[in-house]
Amino acid sequence: MLRHSAVVLIVILTVACQMSQAGNWMQFRGPKGDAVVHEAIPTEWDADTNIRWKKGLAGEGWSAPVVWEDRIYLTEAVMTAKPTGPEPPPRRLPDGRRRRRNNLGTARFRWEVKCLDAKSGDVIWTRTTREGKPPQGRHLQNSYATETPVTDGQHVYAYFGMNGLYCFDMDGNPVWNKDLGNFEMRHDWGTASSPILFDGLLYLQIDSQEQSFVVALDAATGDEVWRTDRDEPSHYSSPIVWKNSVRTEIVTCGRSARSYDASTGKLLWEMFLEGGRSSATPLAVGDRVFIGSEVRNRGGDDDGGGYLFAVGAGASGNITTDSEYVIWTRPKSGLQMASPVLCEGHLYVFERRRGVLHCINAETGEMVYEKRVRGARAFWSSPWVHKDRVYCIDDDGVTHVFQGGSEYQVVRTNRLNEQVWSTPAFGDGSLFVRTTKALYCIGPKS
Repeated sequence: MLRHSAVVLIVILTVACQMSQAGNWMQFRGPKGDAVVHEAIPTEWDADTNIRWKKGLAGEGWSAPVVWEDRIYLTEAVMTAKPTGPEPPPRRLPDGRRRRRNNLGTARFRWEVKCLDAKSGDVIWTRTTREGKPPQGRHLQNSYATETPVTDGQHVYAYFGMNGLYCFDMDGNPVWNKDLGNFEMRHDWGTASSPILFDGLLYLQIDSQEQSFVVALDAATGDEVWRTDRDEPSHYSSPIVWKNSVRTEIVTCGRSARSYDASTGKLLWEMFLEGGRSSATPLAVGDRVFIGSEVRNRGGDDDGGGYLFAVGAGASGNITTDSEYVIWTRPKSGLQMASPVLCEGHLYVFERRRGVLHCINAETGEMVYEKRVRGARAFWSSPWVHKDRVYCIDDDGVTHVFQGGSEYQVVRTNRLNEQVWSTPAFGDGSLFVRTTKALYCIGPKS
């Protein structure tokens, strides 16, 4: 009888924990990293109606907010002194073109973690992690706070790339911090890969021109549990946890996709992605993971890419496109900055500059349609799914809403009229959108 009661209690606690996490948006792209929103959220809005509150932000940041119960956590880099001296001369690219460079590395910043009240937008606490000049430059279209923080309801973990990793408790008290190194990034473009949490471990993918690795840290102490080196240059995508019917894996993308044992860091399988650059985060659904890279054709050593692949559970070793575990290959997939989502049996991939939506049959890899979204600007932000609809917000702050399925159908557009680079978060029946100037809380229309 006692044994039966103990089992029941364990089941109840496990379910309660899962329900608690399911109701929070604790990391980039949500609890499962698939950008699927299960709770009721607003489906239509504009700048004049159902804005519950708006909070101005002093600093820059591509990082998405994260939500735990009635609190929001976000990071930003606040410029405290402008750049000094002239801009460096343009950099000549392999194809002969010249790329403008900047002197942002000479400015001074304050790197902050903020906690806000989800109902009012009031700032509960702000903590400064570091002040001074950045350790290296960044692309004009990047920020010094691009990585999304993550929380487990006990701690908040904020990673600022080469500026370090910081852990606070939920009241803003510092717990630990860790310097994971300062490594040269390609063309001083900066960093972007966000950390993830699973089973008490914090995982980070750190790719650079000097030293690349994936590392697992004890979330409670910051102690290193394992580290596995990677033969990769600079990349910007975030790792994911893939819980399939065979095992639990940490999947990363670079020039090659690689999967690691979550407990030991042992390399399970790898697959060359046919070149290109990795910015989008992989998507895992059941016993399939969808991986790919952005096409590059600038005359550099990373030329190629643009493919999307579906890989099945159980792969091992160095797999290729003719492997039994590679279910399908889709060239010219449109994969760029925005990470893909799955809705109604189809994958949705948004191109950045052309504003094109690609719809791919998730079962077969067939391209169902490729449409230029009327009036859309660049898609930097990643899409999300609610019920049978796909949402994606463009550079102008316009959210384009599509009906899931095989037919191209724009349901509506929702406008904020502010530039958006960050991916939204969700909680308490609200949508939290970070623009380049403010954080918005959007509630249902009354």
